[in-house]
Amino acid sequence: MSFLVAFLAFSALIVLHEAGHFTAAKAVGMRVERFFLFFPPKLVSIKRGETEYGIGAIPLGGFVRITGMNPDEELPPEIAARGYYNQPVWKRIVVIGAGPAVNIVLAFLILWVLAFGIQQPSQNVEQIQPGSPAAAKLQAGDRIISVDGVSGSQEKIADEIAAHQCPGKQTDGCKAAEPATVVVMRDGQEKTLRITPVYDASVQRSRLGFAFGLEDANPGPVEAARISADYMWFVTSSTVSALSRLYEKEQRDQLSGVVGSYEVTRQAVDVGAREALTLIALISLSLGIINLFPFLPLDGGHIFWSLVEKVRGRPVPFAVMERAGLIGFALVIGLFILGLNNDIGRLTGEGFNVR
Repeated sequence: MSFLVAFLAFSALIVLHEAGHFTAAKAVGMRVERFFLFFPPKLVSIKRGETEYGIGAIPLGGFVRITGMNPDEELPPEIAARGYYNQPVWKRIVVIGAGPAVNIVLAFLILWVLAFGIQQPSQNVEQIQPGSPAAAKLQAGDRIISVDGVSGSQEKIADEIAAHQCPGKQTDGCKAAEPATVVVMRDGQEKTLRITPVYDASVQRSRLGFAFGLEDANPGPVEAARISADYMWFVTSSTVSALSRLYEKEQRDQLSGVVGSYEVTRQAVDVGAREALTLIALISLSLGIINLFPFLPLDGGHIFWSLVEKVRGRPVPFAVMERAGLIGFALVIGLFILGLNNDIGRLTGEGFNVR
């Protein structure tokens, strides 16, 4: 079942991306000849008006064919005015940018909805390590008010506990010279406890031996939008940074392709709906971002050359764009092969380990 869900999710992202191009082209008056899910050879199609809708046999993408995408193409007079390269630059940018825009907006909406169920670190004790100093004094459900008068985030409290040093050399299991004063709220009553931290060599700091839990953040619509936008910015900057460092072997080894994205999505479906939706949002965002890179045949390449034309005040020779397209195509194929090679290595090796 997870295979089918992952396939449908990928297909939906492709359809929505191409639907963005299709809808924008129709809206600005361009003539759309074909709207296909997947690549030829054609499996099935139907024609409605001037547009042929169909499904191809190779499930690696999709496409919208707009009349006049080749500026040197001779078009019949009755349709020439609606050809792509006979339209103003702004219309071409709108049409090309609509595909990535749909993916980015979709990612935002999914993450915005998921943000309403997001959890944040709480001040409540959730786990207590058996045999630790905390085991004798704290109880699950206690809410930490302060440690030595210090309150605030989990990091501040942990740092205050770590400030309690053992006398002499810090060795694994040694007790701090002074106990920590821990104020907790238990059953509606405030209690003050004296607990002596113990040095843990594995984390190189003193600790009491308990872990905080999580609680619902309950953000409002505006805050949920901020959380979604912040996460998208983090993913975007990380993606651009990773691609700019592909000359590093470690970074190349982390690259994943279509197969890997599909397999991770399938595994995320098995884990849970929230994990699957988060991953689908990230893939949609990545699809939008990567498509905006300024080299052909990506959407960003078409936008780049349209802007060049606007600056020059005259069309760019198609031969120039063809040569640029060959370079861009080689880059895209190179990334595809690298990602596929890594995916095959993971599938035959340690796997993707979503869990």
